[in-house]
Amino acid sequence: MSQTQTTPLPAPERSRSTTRNALVVVALVWTVQLVALIAALSGVAQADVAIHFRTTEIAWFTLMTLLTGTFVLPFAVKAAALFGKKKVLLVATGLGFVGDLIAAVATDYRTLLIGRGIAGVYVATAPLAYAITRDVFPRRWVGIASGILAGGVGLVAFGGPFLSGWLLDDYGFRGVLWFMAISTAVSFALVAAFVPESPVRERGGRMDWIGGLLLGGAVTAIVYAVGQGSHWGWSSGKFAAYIVGALIALIAFVLIERRVAEPLFPLAMTRRRQVWTVLLATSVAAGSLSAVGVVIQMLILMPKIPSVSEGLGWSGTHNAIVTSPISAMIIIAAVGTGWLARRVDARVLLGAGSTLTVLGYGIGTQLHHSAPQIVGMGLIAGLGTGMVMAIVPIMIIEAVTPEEQALANGAQTLGQGVAQIVVSQLAFVVMAQHGAVMHSTQFYLDTGFTNGLWLVVGCCALGALLVLLIPRSKRLDEVEVGQAA
Repeated sequence: MSQTQTTPLPAPERSRSTTRNALVVVALVWTVQLVALIAALSGVAQADVAIHFRTTEIAWFTLMTLLTGTFVLPFAVKAAALFGKKKVLLVATGLGFVGDLIAAVATDYRTLLIGRGIAGVYVATAPLAYAITRDVFPRRWVGIASGILAGGVGLVAFGGPFLSGWLLDDYGFRGVLWFMAISTAVSFALVAAFVPESPVRERGGRMDWIGGLLLGGAVTAIVYAVGQGSHWGWSSGKFAAYIVGALIALIAFVLIERRVAEPLFPLAMTRRRQVWTVLLATSVAAGSLSAVGVVIQMLILMPKIPSVSEGLGWSGTHNAIVTSPISAMIIIAAVGTGWLARRVDARVLLGAGSTLTVLGYGIGTQLHHSAPQIVGMGLIAGLGTGMVMAIVPIMIIEAVTPEEQALANGAQTLGQGVAQIVVSQLAFVVMAQHGAVMHSTQFYLDTGFTNGLWLVVGCCALGALLVLLIPRSKRLDEVEVGQAA
């Protein structure tokens, strides 16, 4: 069995110049937040993509990246432990650029989805960036650096809509796709130039290919079945076959992971109550919030066509202007949560944030027909969103050892990705029940948007309830003191 060896940081690392530290932070922040930015850009572009390519399967425009990212994530985390986190970051970023480039030049929807699928490999960069932060910075700075990486979600939330609105209104969805490709290329350059390789490495390990294929295959089967359930019929034999097959694959995965010498995700870690409860609660809470964009962006950007489509029909720029107060609230909440995490139990912060999202989107189920109503819904939900997104990486740090950091980040991102994919697919299914197809394009009526929001409310409420399962752990400041000692 392999052993994880942690090489102490040499003195020059501890005394690295402020400029050098700043450049590393910039590179990692760009890498992490580009995942969120691309998701935001995809959400804004999907209405135009659906109309241009005349498809009723627009759900796969965003879900292909999530599906691929979820599938490759376990392999990426294991490869990072074996070969180095920076090396895997560069490979994932390079493949992400190739996929974005294919999508940008695609002339048919199938090719576009292929490009989006390849680009999904980039999703694996976020947990690796968080893990490498813990490895390359002095321990007293780990919390600060992680907070900056997480807090960047606010900047994306604020600047993303303006950027995407400008790109969409002036250059169309092609402009959005080309911006994704260029941004991924910049990410590759920043990581290559400024991010040092992690000194934490697993010696003599091997890749658990069978476990990864079983886990990825099971997730893929579940997501595909949920997406096609309304076409096949929820009680059809085909739907049941996919779900049963996925469950069998998951059972086989657990059995194999117990016996294999080098498991993809050590079950000993995930069996600890402190770990599995944090992974479960944060995955459901954050995954549900990541999926809400499916409903909100379609509501805002789909055109208003009597008896066919009851979207608000806003331009991308108008959307950015109206939602800017919401984005500001997310920034304030994320920064405040990072500060409070040193003084307040993280469970309280996660529960409070999830409760606020339930309240905000619960109001939105009834009031979502004008700009003031969207702002009112978003200010409450935005406060909760900022709290949830900022506290998730901090809770992972509190729950695991430094050697387990990359695996725990990977497991959380995997769980969050699965939750986001399933909730997003269900949202499209729910909205389509009250919609219409015109010119081979799926449109949605107001009842569909309302039911989609109710779905998100229910999932966020589940995330809030799961917080009750988490036992108390050391706060971030206590973890840092213990590590320094």
